[in-house]
Amino acid sequence: MLGIIIGVGAVIAMVSIGNGAKSQVEAQIASLGQNVILIFSGSSSPGGVKTGWGGAGTLKLEDPIAIAREIPEIVVVSPEVRNGAQVAAGNQNWFTSVLGESEAYLDLRQWPLDEGAMFGEQDVRGASKVAVVGKTIVSQLYNDESPIGQVLRIKNVPFKIVGVLAPKGLSMGGFDQDDVVIVPYTSAMKRIMGVTTLRTINAQAVSLAALPVAQDQIISLLRQRHHIGPGHDDDFTVRNQQEIAEAATATSRAMTMLLAAIAAVSLLVGGIGIMNIMLVSVTERTREIGIRLAVGAYGRDILWQFLIEAVTLSMLGGLVGIALGIAASHIVNARLHWPILTSVASIGIAFFSSAAVGVSFGFFPAWKASELDPIDALRYE
Repeated sequence: MLGIIIGVGAVIAMVSIGNGAKSQVEAQIASLGQNVILIFSGSSSPGGVKTGWGGAGTLKLEDPIAIAREIPEIVVVSPEVRNGAQVAAGNQNWFTSVLGESEAYLDLRQWPLDEGAMFGEQDVRGASKVAVVGKTIVSQLYNDESPIGQVLRIKNVPFKIVGVLAPKGLSMGGFDQDDVVIVPYTSAMKRIMGVTTLRTINAQAVSLAALPVAQDQIISLLRQRHHIGPGHDDDFTVRNQQEIAEAATATSRAMTMLLAAIAAVSLLVGGIGIMNIMLVSVTERTREIGIRLAVGAYGRDILWQFLIEAVTLSMLGGLVGIALGIAASHIVNARLHWPILTSVASIGIAFFSSAAVGVSFGFFPAWKASELDPIDALRYE
């Protein structure tokens, strides 16, 4: 039973940890928003060194306008420019990420405000000096007091704070999502960064089913607008949320399967242990088996007797192992603060696996007992 207990407990604990990691990644992907499509500008190669996607400003200001106008499956579009900058308030300063976005960005990201309001379309058109800040900025520059109406200097350009974002925590890459200042993208381009092209366009499809269709239409539209002929590479790249989620969860899914496979070895060892114990039991109870056969028991009765004993041992071990695995996963969560997710399916699979181990490894000893000759069994000492 100890082998089964350890095996089932290990499977439950490892699968719970793996599922917890997977669910955390999925939650972080969901923080991007619903049905999101990301369009990145192309790569530049200054001095032969490739900068990667987003390194060259190949997306024009007219591109997001065309996407919103010509693709019916797209309901929200937010052009984006991004840069790191030193910001200051009073005698405090902090280096942070400055995002230039449209007024629809928070709706696209499903990012609520803790206080204040998002800047409007008029602010974007007029390149107004207004900003929405994350919780980290409030903590570092304003001592956790309300900054609404206060002035934030970004590269010595004064911006009025109109809203404070609700906290989001760390991203998949471990970056603080609350360490951010969001301004109208027109203001960022003209007043802070001095650029005339975009590095990213965020778009939202009308539904999950519309994602691949909208993605293909965006690619076709941008190729046409950028005059890219057949056989030539795109000067941009398009990714949808589903692709990002699948890529991000592939690693955690593989880790879960690996952990479960390693833990399942304990189940195999436990099954071998049960088979050995039952073989010893058959040998020790040979005379008892002979008496049962002599007074009228059939071979199948002996077979069922030993098979039921083996299955009972493994199932009892499985129940104890399930309790042990759940307890172990909660201890890991409490001590190491790792996310865990114990599913009913994993518990069911572990329990029926323990029963299957009992049947598989208990059958041979039971069959051997049922094949004993009653005369030889009665003579056995």
